[in-house]
Amino acid sequence: MKGAARLVALDRRARDLGLAPGLTLADARARVPELLAVAADPAADTGLLERLADDCERFTPLVALDLPAGLVLDITGCTHLFGGEAGLAAALRARLERAGLTARAAIAGTPEAARAAARFGRARTDRAAIVPPGAEAAAARPLPVAALGLSDEVAVALSRAGLKTVGDLADRPSRPLAARFGEELPRRLARLVGAEDVRITPRREPAPVIVEERFAEPIGRAEDIEATLAVLAGRTVAILEARGEGGRLFEASVYRTDGAVFRIAVETGRPSRDVAALVRLFRERIAALDDPLDPGFGFDLVRLAVPRAEPLAATQESLAAGVAEREGGGAEAVADLVDRLAARLGRDRVLRFAARDSHDPDRAARLAPALDKPAATLAWSAPDPDEPPGRPLQLFDPPQLIEALAEVPDGPPLRFRWRRVLHEVARAEGPERIAPEWWRAPAGTPARDYYRLEDRDGRRFWVYRAGSYGEDARPRWYLHGLFP
Repeated sequence: MKGAARLVALDRRARDLGLAPGLTLADARARVPELLAVAADPAADTGLLERLADDCERFTPLVALDLPAGLVLDITGCTHLFGGEAGLAAALRARLERAGLTARAAIAGTPEAARAAARFGRARTDRAAIVPPGAEAAAARPLPVAALGLSDEVAVALSRAGLKTVGDLADRPSRPLAARFGEELPRRLARLVGAEDVRITPRREPAPVIVEERFAEPIGRAEDIEATLAVLAGRTVAILEARGEGGRLFEASVYRTDGAVFRIAVETGRPSRDVAALVRLFRERIAALDDPLDPGFGFDLVRLAVPRAEPLAATQESLAAGVAEREGGGAEAVADLVDRLAARLGRDRVLRFAARDSHDPDRAARLAPALDKPAATLAWSAPDPDEPPGRPLQLFDPPQLIEALAEVPDGPPLRFRWRRVLHEVARAEGPERIAPEWWRAPAGTPARDYYRLEDRDGRRFWVYRAGSYGEDARPRWYLHGLFP
């Protein structure tokens, strides 16, 4: 019997026929021969629940999954947009009905109280059960102990002890209950009766700035979406300006009437309050989508959020615009170009060099997304204006082996051959010894003696000798980089 197929979920008609979850499929077919049963697919059920959670964000940004078949919405501060709690519940129920779903809903002061009222109370499918503020304890008293969400073993033990309802537990001291049934019991009881409130953990962290536009008649044209984003960007910029901030990450959410949600995010390399630039970035991002926005029966809600913002002080426009541009105003144009390329190609395909805390030239720099904010503690060392650069801009990975003739024991190369071309050294500077990082390099890795060389044709090279003549009869020479 343990390996027998069992019923997991049923529709209303199956329940009316006397079937229940946990019944074996053979017994169920014996009672209802015409029963239609399909294999359970928990992954598909979770996927549907996540899609419903995305659509429910039109009611509140705080939505959490309550697996296996529920959602929890924190509607604090949102009910006035729908005419009160009853209006919000009615709008939510209507959307679920249009999707062919039937739900039981309840509104209470804590997530646990609302969950228990919906699953174990007298909540009806035609309207939500609303628990008045402060009445959570009275509403929870007649509920069975299963409403606490404890394990089956604890629920059975409570029933055998004569504690069958939440009221039976609420009338008894918490310490004996915790000693006998575990510390989790009094905690869950306190949350269920409203004595303790623990906020939900939403699937998506709410953004500090959110603006939206709803449509009585759905829209579907790309031009209408772009125009709406321009309006929302203007409102967003006004809020950011009042906060003294600029956005670094902007996310547009487009809600379709059938519940599908499309999210489009753009980033900027520096805090921004430029409406025209934001609209241009969204246009680039939408054009680069692998799957274009499918309007279906239209979009009825467009939302613009700023999940990440940073301080941005107001700037004074220069009266000498041309001079400012010649003196570095081109940095704005470069930043705008980086933003557009990242929106079109993806943030991980537009890279820049970033300094790394390492004396090893192979690790002194790394490639990072150009949109990432540079680390405040690391910066490139500024070269002496009167001295030639100590490191070349171009490094070979791996360094290239060369044939060199040098004075023993530590003289610079007199000549060397690279790519079948012989270079006569006219000037040399060094050596600069760079030892490997002992915690990274294998044991026995030799130190490197670097030289800056210039041949008779004016070409400049950065070469090193791996090891020394005292340790190795014939240490090898490598070309590591080229100077401009």
